[in-house]
Amino acid sequence: QVQLVESGGDLVQAGGSLRLSCVVSGIDFREYDFGWYRQTPGKSRELVAYVTRVSVTTYGDSEKGRFTISRDNAKNTVYLQMDELNTDDTGTYYCNGQWSLSSTRMLYDWGPGTQVTVSS
Repeated sequence: QVQLVESGGDLVQAGGSLRLSCVVSGIDFREYDFGWYRQTPGKSRELVAYVTRVSVTTYGDSEKGRFTISRDNAKNTVYLQMDELNTDDTGTYYCNGQWSLSSTRMLYDWGPGTQVTVSS
């Protein structure tokens, strides 16, 4: 069974930093792209950052320049370094595998997510 376990979320003040981790098990991690998504109550999940199997990265407009997505294939882990946090970054963060950036199909069941709350 595939498992996605997110961690690293916390309550932080605006301007601070966090590093999120997504540990993946049950698949050949190297074969898949992964994205980080943010969800707030009543809204769909929004793409925050994306990394391909060859480490090409894409970011949402508001995340560009502040967030960095990376992957460690030896550890089956994808990271999201979040700097210069602001209150709009608040939400529950999830990761999932995809075939491509344009695909809306998530390959696996969602994990528990990790909560990020940014206070002013």
